[in-house]
Amino acid sequence: MECSWKTVLLLVCASLGIQYTAIRSYSTTSFQCCPKCSETGVFELLCEDTWNSHGTFQQQTRKHIIIFATTRSGSSFTGQLFNQHPDIFYLFEPLYHVQQAFTNSSAKLKNLLDRRALLGAYRDLLHNLFDCDFYFLENYIKPVPKNHETSSFFRRGASSALCSHPVCDVSQDLHDVEEHVCAKKCKSVNLTLAAKACHNRSHMAIKIVRVPEIQDLRTLLEDPRLNLKIVHLVRDPRAILTSRIGTFTDQFRAWKIWNATRRKPHNVDLSQITTTCRDISNSAETGFSRPSWLKGRYMLVRYEDVAKEPVKKAKEVYNFIGLDWDDKVQRWVLQNTNGSAASIGNYKYTTSRNSTATAESWRLNLSFDIVQTVQALCNSTLSQLGYKLVGSVVELRNISHSLVEPRTFLPFL
Repeated sequence: MECSWKTVLLLVCASLGIQYTAIRSYSTTSFQCCPKCSETGVFELLCEDTWNSHGTFQQQTRKHIIIFATTRSGSSFTGQLFNQHPDIFYLFEPLYHVQQAFTNSSAKLKNLLDRRALLGAYRDLLHNLFDCDFYFLENYIKPVPKNHETSSFFRRGASSALCSHPVCDVSQDLHDVEEHVCAKKCKSVNLTLAAKACHNRSHMAIKIVRVPEIQDLRTLLEDPRLNLKIVHLVRDPRAILTSRIGTFTDQFRAWKIWNATRRKPHNVDLSQITTTCRDISNSAETGFSRPSWLKGRYMLVRYEDVAKEPVKKAKEVYNFIGLDWDDKVQRWVLQNTNGSAASIGNYKYTTSRNSTATAESWRLNLSFDIVQTVQALCNSTLSQLGYKLVGSVVELRNISHSLVEPRTFLPFL
């Protein structure tokens, strides 16, 4: 169902208005009073945790986390390291709804929508979700929810909180099953109950793959009321491309033909992987440069390191964020990182896998000429993140020799 151009124009105007208000508040050097909470109590938790009785700012204990990544970079698997924690309310890509609302707008209106407006809408939604305001999401969900209830919540089954009471009305929680089972049994999402469940959990984590660069989230990171931390997940671009070719068949059809025939079609679009490498590199460079607004809020993690030593890396991430390690997370990691092909099945979005084996398995599936092309396009990104180049087919296929250099990426504390 397409949005009318009037509806989307109103969303853009609202987004820009909120950005202006946010920028003014972010630029204020001191906070003298608590922002007024809404009558529905949406902002109550934020105010109580952040402002004391004297009206001065104090550090809140509630933590907000963003798993910042690009598509097919291992973010679904990494997101589960937070989703499995009983005190964390986890959401899988809520920005999908914003993107769809803008994409479905009329061609005339699309010309009015620039990158800044879309990113502003992304930031507004993230800010509201961190406040547990799920009603704001209704601006983007199509068809429009009735009585705050929708069956169109993107990938709701990937969230343990949305597959548990009070959100899911079943005889027992379904958070330990595959997400498509949860989505089928739980059906619609009541956004009022989702907000309640959000408030009932101590912390919140959101996985996003639609924001290009860390810099685009600066206004959120500079807001001390959010207590926001970024886990920047990166992966070898050659592995990212391999996964995209196998997952997004229509979009990467020319690449698939090239990989199968060893003949490069004339219509292969190199711009997407080039942009991916540029965005990854720019975000990493921002983190490495250690700007004041990222101090204590940024950690870069390579997916390959998570896949090879999931418990160790997960504990490092938890320590950076300041979260207590939970036995339930450890059990999930041990149960879901040693799977066989038979037990995993063919569900392309599954998070169960033999993680060590899959870390560099792309090397057996991507043709050498495509590898050479990606290496030429992404040479600086590969070098920056510690991924070795290959110069021959023999070197590419010899997976006993890792292409991941030992690197330590310390969090910016």
